[in-house]
Amino acid sequence: MIKKFLTVSLALLLLKPGFAQQQPEAKQLQLQEAINYALDHNEDIQKASYEELSAKYMIQEAKSNGLPQVNGFGKLDIYPAIPVQVIPNVFEGKPDEMIAVQFGTKYNAQAGVQVSQLLFNKSYFVGLKAAKSTEDLYRLRKTMTEEDVIYNVSSAYFQILQTKEQFNTIDANLSRLEQLEKIMTLQYQNDLVKKVDVNRIKVNKTNLETQKQSLTSAVEQQTNLLKFFMGMPLEEPIELVDTQIMLTADGVSVATADMALQNQVQLQLLDKQKDLTSLQLQNIKAGYYPSLQLTGSYLYNAMRREFNFFDGTQPWFNTAVVGVQLNIPIFDGMKKQAQVRQTEMTMKSLEEDRKKLSKNVVVTLENAINQLQNSSNAIQAQEGNVTLAQEVYDTTNNLYKEGISPLTDLLEAELSLREAKTNLNNEVLKYKLAQLSYLKAAGEINTLTN
Repeated sequence: MIKKFLTVSLALLLLKPGFAQQQPEAKQLQLQEAINYALDHNEDIQKASYEELSAKYMIQEAKSNGLPQVNGFGKLDIYPAIPVQVIPNVFEGKPDEMIAVQFGTKYNAQAGVQVSQLLFNKSYFVGLKAAKSTEDLYRLRKTMTEEDVIYNVSSAYFQILQTKEQFNTIDANLSRLEQLEKIMTLQYQNDLVKKVDVNRIKVNKTNLETQKQSLTSAVEQQTNLLKFFMGMPLEEPIELVDTQIMLTADGVSVATADMALQNQVQLQLLDKQKDLTSLQLQNIKAGYYPSLQLTGSYLYNAMRREFNFFDGTQPWFNTAVVGVQLNIPIFDGMKKQAQVRQTEMTMKSLEEDRKKLSKNVVVTLENAINQLQNSSNAIQAQEGNVTLAQEVYDTTNNLYKEGISPLTDLLEAELSLREAKTNLNNEVLKYKLAQLSYLKAAGEINTLTN
């Protein structure tokens, strides 16, 4: 008895607010807040930032080739067998007689410094331009990555809101059916209605409960996808706040195709790739030009019969050399000519990509404008349809309560109302997604961050 009392007491104690595990409060997110969070935490954007920073170091690397190059060196040669050469015996006045003579010593050491300075190399100056263009390329790639993230986050955001709205519609209908089921059950118990009518209610209720479970799972999956796009931990709870993009179907025509093409980061990226390819072509052709550099070296060397290089009484000999080196390309087996042809084909391929992308932008813009107009008209029509379906349901419900209308009419009216709200909800989602497509095609998707 005492053990049971202690167990119950402990259970009640743990249920107190101080002992209960507090669930973290869900963070409310508007669309702009979700986008800004993604811009700070999305992995693809972080990667693009690192690549952009890496491009700055590429410029430093390119500039370093034009600065003095200084290298130190050391060398130790050991000859277990000293080289031998055969020479005329001039030492004894017998030039016709050949003798073997050893040249050198067993141990030879050398240490020094080499310096070189580029004086002229056409490829160097082309490389500087290419490095600067590469920095612009990575900057545009980062911007394009940000636009993709903004679009993905916004699309996932709106889909979650649409699913939740559908969930609320199902939940409201389910609540009405539960009330109706209670009434029908009491009427059946008093022999006022048939059992088949109660079963119809239960079937519809079961169907709605199944749809509710599916929508619950869909919301969870869509929320996880949104967190993935945002770079947010999946375990962090969030609650979305309905957001409207300030854009109307009547105001979208101001963005002409020419304006959209000018704002397209992807087109700018292609243009920058063309610039880089053009510089690559110049760099290949620069290989036909001679190059000139200043060279110099200063070294010490010593030759010993014994390994005594650290003996201060033994001499070391120094040598200094300063010179100019000219390199003149003469024939490379037509290698550079083949490289020039390959690069020219790449230029033409990029030009075709640009034409195709330009057409795609125009088509996407026109389709988005058409979808906005169609969805706007469809929303107005569906709003009227929902109002009409609600009136039909209310009238049928009153007639059913008065015993004039059969249950089947009420269930059909309820189904029509639910379908009307679902259609309206779908059209609203289409409209919002069309807004996103329009903003992206017009190059204005970044305005969602403001």
